[in-house]
Amino acid sequence: MTLSLYLDCCALQRPFDDRSQLRVATEAEAVLKLIEFFEASELVLLSSGALLFEVGRIQASERHNYCLELLNRCTNFVAFTNTIRERANSYSQEGIKPMDALHLASAVAGGATYFCSCDDRFLSRAKLVETGLTQVVSVLELVEKLKE
Repeated sequence: MTLSLYLDCCALQRPFDDRSQLRVATEAEAVLKLIEFFEASELVLLSSGALLFEVGRIQASERHNYCLELLNRCTNFVAFTNTIRERANSYSQEGIKPMDALHLASAVAGGATYFCSCDDRFLSRAKLVETGLTQVVSVLELVEKLKE
């Protein structure tokens, strides 16, 4: 069974954040490790309309170009649908910010095995909502799971 992963925009960008804090540095390395798994065809990385929209809002930079190039290499794309919009609305009613809700709904609609973020507040709320077979985990939790 091939594992599939949806990294939200926060996680995708983590390798470009200031690594002076231990947590940020550790998460950045974890994201790079997950991308290595993708590049080695050990997992499938999902892209989505929500990700392309949010990455498109990043000012043109190495960060922007890296994220866009990575998403363009994804063969699994989750297009925006009414089902995603409706699910995102229900997640928003549970206290999840609208853009985060769109990412989570896209991951679920795309059948992602795992949904990852580096945003603690979002993760804690996302773990409380119904996501079907999609497991909501931090990037650090996922790297640990994949080591098993």
